[in-house]
Amino acid sequence: MSERSKDELIEAQKEVIGILFEVIKRLQANNDLDEEYFQIISNGKKTEQNQVRLEGILNERTENAKIVGRLLEKLEI
Repeated sequence: MSERSKDELIEAQKEVIGILFEVIKRLQANNDLDEEYFQIISNGKKTEQNQVRLEGILNERTENAKIVGRLLEKLEI
């Protein structure tokens, strides 16, 4: 294997590792958001502040899921 091929392989491996770390980070963030969501729901208080936060959590989760999808598509190439 030529030196150039080795360098390209190393770069590809670094990119895959970076993508996987980002995927894990986003999935963990969604787990944390789920926990917060269920804590708010279980406390039973329907305040305006709680409603706003619940909507924010759902938006963040959706955005994280979209990003994870795009990152996983990169790995398919």
